Amino acid sequence: MSSPEGLEREQGTEFLPRFDANGLLTAIAVDSLTREILMVAFMDAEALERTRETGLAHFHSRSRGALWLKGETSGHFLNVEEIRVDCDQDALVMLVRPEGPACHTGASSCFYRKLEGAGLAPVST
Repeated sequence: MSSPEGLEREQGTEFLPRFDANGLLTAIAVDSLTREILMVAFMDAEALERTRETGLAHFHSRSRGALWLKGETSGHFLNVEEIRVDCDQDALVMLVRPEGPACHTGASSCFYRKLEGAGLAPVST
């Protein structure tokens, strides 16, 4: 990017989140202690604001089209310790302390399988 805004976005100190055409950013939750990738979800401006205000991960549920506090029904909240922003500010990595499994299946991470041949196999922990 060569525009002044592009230069500020990529090299400056101002937070200028770049939402996609649907008003969303990619948000990746990573365990702050183990560095394991726990989940990938999406944030709209409201979810990002609520996350920053409360310290708890909020997302935009694409299926429900609504704000979603991770853990609101399961009790498995993600306590956000740090939010890292990628170079063009369209993706976030949140370092979190999980209160229980991150995946709705009960797995500690949503990434509990790997490609093996033509199929899927469990990831060894």
